[in-house]
Amino acid sequence: METKTERIYLWRRFTLREAVLLCFCATFIVLTRAGLRLHLHMPGHVMFFTMFFMLLARGFVPKLGSVTLVGLLTSLTSVLLGMGASGPIVLVKFLLPAVLVDLAGFLVPGFVTSALGCLAVGVFASITRAGVSTGVEYLMGMEEEIIIGKALISAGFSGLWGGLGSLAVPAIIRRLRLNGLIDDGTEGSLDA
Repeated sequence: METKTERIYLWRRFTLREAVLLCFCATFIVLTRAGLRLHLHMPGHVMFFTMFFMLLARGFVPKLGSVTLVGLLTSLTSVLLGMGASGPIVLVKFLLPAVLVDLAGFLVPGFVTSALGCLAVGVFASITRAGVSTGVEYLMGMEEEIIIGKALISAGFSGLWGGLGSLAVPAIIRRLRLNGLIDDGTEGSLDA
């Protein structure tokens, strides 16, 4: 009987396989953001694929810090490629939702297999991303009525798109676990 041992590489927390899966998720967020520059004239449509791949990353690697790593890689790549008009604020726009998804995974480890759980996390994380822009506008000194109106519209659409993007995740995660392609995260539950 042969035992498989995997070396822990990244931050002494992730195996090489896990790091590659997380990097793929970050890459797909950047690619969909760059390749599908849809001018739908609706705020928040970027959250559809962002939440989809962030929640997928949590399902692939159910460890604390996995989605934060995806958010960090996505934000750094977006800044280096000059994507978005907000400059370094892009760091916070991707990192804050990623941290919230990780926090949700810490509090409720199995939420990625629940449609309601993914929907709630996707909507909430997307709304917080919209809040970053609102904070910047407040610091710039815009009028409060304009900020509040824009914030409500932006948060509503971001939550809608993020919720829609997150609904496909539970079926994919369940199917991958059923076929043995990813671990279910029950081993080493302290990492979840």
